[in-house]
Amino acid sequence: MRPKVEWVDADGVVGEQELSRLGWRERQWLFLEGPDGPEPAWLWLTEQGLPMAPDRWNGVFRAANLRCEEVLLTAGEREVERDFRLAEVRGKSPCATPHAARHSMALYMLVLLNQLVETRYGLSAADRRDFAVLFGDPWWLVKTLLGHADVEVTKRHYLAPVAHLQLESILAAAEPVGEEEQQVENLNGVFTRLARESEGIQDVDAILEAAR
Repeated sequence: MRPKVEWVDADGVVGEQELSRLGWRERQWLFLEGPDGPEPAWLWLTEQGLPMAPDRWNGVFRAANLRCEEVLLTAGEREVERDFRLAEVRGKSPCATPHAARHSMALYMLVLLNQLVETRYGLSAADRRDFAVLFGDPWWLVKTLLGHADVEVTKRHYLAPVAHLQLESILAAAEPVGEEEQQVENLNGVFTRLARESEGIQDVDAILEAAR
């Protein structure tokens, strides 16, 4: 069954439409009845709490990158356009984009799901096969989150930087932990290693530490 959206306009007229047939401009002006009045159903909002146009979303990342460069780069380094900067200079400041945020989410979920399967649940090889049949393996689950039709697209385009690493062995070697704080520290250690060994992954903490 295809999801539908039902609404009542300002004149009290009731309408409905399949969600997939609504364009971004129509979705932008859908509101929900919240406890304090209408609330935008749009995910990205301005600082005033109103729907943000898609082209302004890139501006948010651009402004954030410029703020980072103001702190981490010298005046001379900032004068050179990013595309023409030396790799050493580009590596001194993180470059955030919507695509990078999507990639980071995919990478985080892959590592987290592997940790849940390998350490939290302590599954054997046979158990893992059963788990994959019921719920899908971590690659398949990340593929679903990204909305890809083929898991190979996920591996090739979004998680290629970690394809050469054997994540299962990295995570299987970690000792099982009981405290949530320690689990976060273990994940941070995995990401630090990935950033150190994989081209295309930035460790912001390492960048800030080097700038001190």
